Amino acid sequence: MRLLILGTGGMANSHAKAFAEIEGVEMVGAVDVDPTRAKVFAAQHGIEHTFASLDEAIAWGKFDAATNVTPDKAHHPTTLALIAAGKHVLCEKPLAENYEKAAEMAAAAERAGLITMVNLTYRNVAPLQKARELVLTDQIGRVRHIEASYLQSWLVSRAWGDWASESKWLWRLSTKHGSNGVLGDVGIHILDFAGYGAASSVERVFARLKAFDKAPGNRIGEYDLDANDSFAMTAEFENGAMGVIHASRWATGHLNELRLRLHGDKGALEVIHTPDGSSLRACLGPDVEKAKWRTVDAGTVPTNYQRFVEAVRTGHAAEPGFRHAADLQKVLDLAIETERERRELGVPDTEAPQEERAAG
Repeated sequence: MRLLILGTGGMANSHAKAFAEIEGVEMVGAVDVDPTRAKVFAAQHGIEHTFASLDEAIAWGKFDAATNVTPDKAHHPTTLALIAAGKHVLCEKPLAENYEKAAEMAAAAERAGLITMVNLTYRNVAPLQKARELVLTDQIGRVRHIEASYLQSWLVSRAWGDWASESKWLWRLSTKHGSNGVLGDVGIHILDFAGYGAASSVERVFARLKAFDKAPGNRIGEYDLDANDSFAMTAEFENGAMGVIHASRWATGHLNELRLRLHGDKGALEVIHTPDGSSLRACLGPDVEKAKWRTVDAGTVPTNYQRFVEAVRTGHAAEPGFRHAADLQKVLDLAIETERERRELGVPDTEAPQEERAAG
């Protein structure tokens, strides 16, 4: 597979390193509006060709697939252009800035019959995959209560860099730069983490969003710091479970932690993922009476990058796909609406065909 890397910022390095380890993948081109950055990136990863625009790369055309690592607001136009050119696409999350654009991308992908996936990276967490398996095999019975959190601390520490002086962080705090805040940035991750682990989707939602003061006038240079950096959400899932979901960039002491607790009428599960590793604990069977928890070996699972390459090779679609990501965006959009209207709202039915909903 000849691969084009679109966007050469920080996350693109993770993509390049992951694809470099997969047999049969040749990274043939890199695109960035900053030609110098593209050339430095290409030299670092042994990529021969660089382009200052996607149009140039498409005109060249000597690639089979692209991984789209551009900022959120660029996902929609660039991905549609790649699909129109007949290229398979792995797109970073979120798929788009809102459901309308995400649904357009999903529909375009479905019409084209190309392999399209969204890089919801925490699908790579083996304990999450194992937790879903235990839920689907009725090991914890009927899921009644769900707790999910995504905690980061880069607004109170410099572990990842100085957010107040680096554009790669500042744009995430500014709505005019295409950010939907922590809700859009990592909210999509924790919604997928919770829904995938619980083997169910959100049906109703009620959310509160807040942007705290971070600088004089909440502005640094060209960046208005108005995007939310904490949210708290209550949700009802299709399986009837109640859920509490929250995320923050002010979580002092937590560099990047996802946690999911699933409580059923026969048992419970807890998944924790941090930069130091992942774990799965379970309280099952006789242990329920004494609330005793045991560690579960989750093994290993293929990454999204590996599954994308395999899907292109075989021509068989793989999840998480564009339609799933669009449905998650629908929930995020609804969360913003509930904040504005101060009331709970239900998630409308998806526009995907019935057979695709069943497959998802």
